[in-house]
Amino acid sequence: MMKKEHYIVLDIEKLPEGYYLATSKDVQGLVAQAKTFEETLEIAKDLAKKILPLQKTKPSFGEKIIYPLAISA
Repeated sequence: MMKKEHYIVLDIEKLPEGYYLATSKDVQGLVAQAKTFEETLEIAKDLAKKILPLQKTKPSFGEKIIYPLAISA
C-alpha cells in the first residue's frame, strides 16, 4: 500500500547572522536552523516526520496542487 503524502507549509527566513530558520504553523514545535537553505529543509523534514505522530491535535491536511502559471501582461 502506497503512503499518502501530506503537505505542510514551512516559513523560512534568512537571519542577519547568515543562518536560515524554518518554522511551521502546521507542525507545532518545528524549529530548524542551519547554515544553508538545503540543510534547513532537510532538518525540517526530519523533524516533521518525528513530531507529527506525537501531536495531540493533528493538522487537517487537504489536497494541494501547486501549479506554476505564467501570465503575460
